[in-house]
Amino acid sequence: MRHSRFVVVLCQVAVVASLQALVFVSYVRAQVGAAPAPPPAANQLPLSGQTAQSGGVVATEAPVAGTTTSVNTLNPAISVSGPYAGSANSTAHLPFSGKLSLMDAIRRGLQYNLGTVGTTESLLQSRAQARAARSALLPNFSGDVQDTEETVNLRAFGINFSTPGFTLPTVVGPFNVLDIRGRVSQNLADLTVIDNYRSAQETVRAGEYFAKDARDLVVLAVAGTYLQVIAADARVQSARAQLATANALYQRSMDQLQFGKATQLDVNRSHIEVLVDQERLATTQDDVAKQKINLARLTGLPPNPEYELSDNIPYKAAPPIQLEQAIEQALAQRSDVKAAEAQVSAAEKALAAARAERYPSLSANGDYGDSGIPSSTLRPAYTVSATLNIPIWNGGRTSSDIQLAEAALRQRRAELEDTRSRIEGEVRIAFLDLQAAADQVQVAEQNIDLITQTLQQTRERFESGVDQNVDVIQSQESLANTNVDYINSLFAHNLAKLNLARALGDPLDKIAKFLSLQPNP
Repeated sequence: MRHSRFVVVLCQVAVVASLQALVFVSYVRAQVGAAPAPPPAANQLPLSGQTAQSGGVVATEAPVAGTTTSVNTLNPAISVSGPYAGSANSTAHLPFSGKLSLMDAIRRGLQYNLGTVGTTESLLQSRAQARAARSALLPNFSGDVQDTEETVNLRAFGINFSTPGFTLPTVVGPFNVLDIRGRVSQNLADLTVIDNYRSAQETVRAGEYFAKDARDLVVLAVAGTYLQVIAADARVQSARAQLATANALYQRSMDQLQFGKATQLDVNRSHIEVLVDQERLATTQDDVAKQKINLARLTGLPPNPEYELSDNIPYKAAPPIQLEQAIEQALAQRSDVKAAEAQVSAAEKALAAARAERYPSLSANGDYGDSGIPSSTLRPAYTVSATLNIPIWNGGRTSSDIQLAEAALRQRRAELEDTRSRIEGEVRIAFLDLQAAADQVQVAEQNIDLITQTLQQTRERFESGVDQNVDVIQSQESLANTNVDYINSLFAHNLAKLNLARALGDPLDKIAKFLSLQPNP
């Protein structure tokens, strides 16, 4: 009898120990024997690689009818929109004396113009994405502590038996399991992860070139607006000189009226001319004030016209360069074409990553720590595993990723071709505008000489009483218009040189030479 009871007790102990082992082993398997995570997918690039930043800088020189009957002039203009038209305060960090040179304006624009903000933030995002892609190539370390208490329903496992004098309980436990581990995982061979990182690196490179191109646009915006202020101020000086001449003629007509050498009609004509010139002066003064405010907004100065320009850009021929040589130089130096090339490379790497989803990948995992029942002694435990993942069928995801990557690559290649074509067109247009503006300056200079001589002759004839002052007034008006033509021509020529510097790439390195300035700041 005692022997049978002893056997029953041994059976009970064995069953309980077996159940404890069953629960603990099932717990460990749940922790380290879980199904491996699915392999990473290829990064998908947006369809278009064009920057999403709004606004830009455009310099145009459209032909319009001239103010004189003998000349058709180019109408130069610099258009700045979006963030390029604004800036942060530069005087808080760069003292301002009240006189602004062109190179100082460019330096302030490069540091404080908002045109580079969007591309800078986009570049930071690209760098963050590249770091995220690189993390998949590096070991991942983690640690965890788990204290589990569990009960088991034996009937749920199909365990249900009894013997005389012994009945197996329906629910056993609770069982307490403590597990403390450090874990490490590493991708050993995964072409998708590698090509994803390569694609992210090329995207960062493209972002760096886009940021450089935005700086080039800031140079174009600031320098073009500076030239525009110079031209507007020259129109003011011309209007003042014309008004002084008109006042002198009006006073002379008044004097001659007293001596009977002029009529009241002559006085009225000269008076009307004075009023017209006063209106012209007011208009040009208003324009130059607005242009100076625009320049201040580009360079971070207080938005008012209360400052002076210290540079006056004279006429000087552009440095000699052949058209074909200029096109080659532009295609080699322009930041936007380099950015487009980097985007093509990024799309090629993204396509390679998508195709690599079909290839096997190898990863390793390991952990080490203490595990056991807290009431007893914890024992060292470790797990080391290597996983070879062989793709068989993933529901068509790989095929769709490849199609998306191929579409992005075709778009990037088309954008690269368009960028190269656009750059060549910009160089050719800059050459055409430069030649036309140079010819226009020469014609305007000749017109000024001829009309000045004509004005002198008509004044002499009016003084001698041969002609009326209407001829003098017409000659004065022609001279004023020709001066405006010359100012526009000089502005068009300098803007064409600036456009050529931009078209060739790295305008900051060329602008001092092209516009005959001091070296770069």
